[in-house]
Amino acid sequence: MPRSVAVLMDPIGSIKIAKDTSFAMLLEAQRRGYALYYMEQGALALRQGAPFARLAPLSVRDDPSGWYLLGEPRWRDLRELDLVLMRKDPPVDAQFLYDTMVLELAQRGGVQVVNDPRALRDCNEKLFALHFPQCMAPTLVARDAGELRRFVAEHGEAVLKPLDGMGGRGIFRVRAGDGNLNSMLETLLGGGPHGEGRQFAVAQKFIPAISAGDKRILLVDGEPVPYALARIPQGDEFRGNLAAGGRGEGVPLTERDRWIAAQVAPELRKRGLRFVGLDVIGDWLTEINVTSPTCARELDAQFGLNIAGLLFDAIENTPA
Repeated sequence: MPRSVAVLMDPIGSIKIAKDTSFAMLLEAQRRGYALYYMEQGALALRQGAPFARLAPLSVRDDPSGWYLLGEPRWRDLRELDLVLMRKDPPVDAQFLYDTMVLELAQRGGVQVVNDPRALRDCNEKLFALHFPQCMAPTLVARDAGELRRFVAEHGEAVLKPLDGMGGRGIFRVRAGDGNLNSMLETLLGGGPHGEGRQFAVAQKFIPAISAGDKRILLVDGEPVPYALARIPQGDEFRGNLAAGGRGEGVPLTERDRWIAAQVAPELRKRGLRFVGLDVIGDWLTEINVTSPTCARELDAQFGLNIAGLLFDAIENTPA
């Protein structure tokens, strides 16, 4: 029987295949002869403690006029599969966490799950980077509006963002004395004007090197791909995120980039985080993306790489 892989992702009919890393993984798996299956969040279930999913057979092709074909879905025990790719985009909300619990049961039954379900629960993409303070610019995570205001005053200029966003959504650049700061904090903290925040926000010292791009460095089993995608802000926009209109330009890794990757890699391997994206601005690590890192397709196209192939080589070389 052919090896089998199921992907848990957002609706495949809505993706942009020229930029979708999950799609690159599916193309590579199909090239290698895997039987492909597709599922979304609502397709998971537990039956007497056994992990099940409503899986639809899937075929893919690199054609923007029609890139996938789904067969009739049916319920299957996930432990019958060889591999599950967990590629659901944030937010990492309660339902996402429950999904990882189902997938952890499949993992215990012998299925490879990429990335490791427990690590997806434990490694918030903003907070996990703080495990490596030697790599980071000054950063504060707090619910208290007064603490966040003091941070902005201390550093003069800062970036404020939510703990659970993606694609540049909900990110603010603010200078000390900005009359809009209180409004920004109310939006991020979900609280009132007296600082009683209900949720955490992140403040990071503004890094002027963002003008040269927010670099995405991809790591496979802790080994960095030799090129990063610098996502360069356009016009008056300070955010480099491609979803916010940034322009993607491939650049070779610097010595500092490789040093940051080497600092982070042992912990990634320890936690089973096999495909990870580091965000680096100038000399500083800002985030560690573990849920559904992107930019493989752009780097493949610019440099003739096959990053999904590197991942599948690593998966297939994992001892049973």
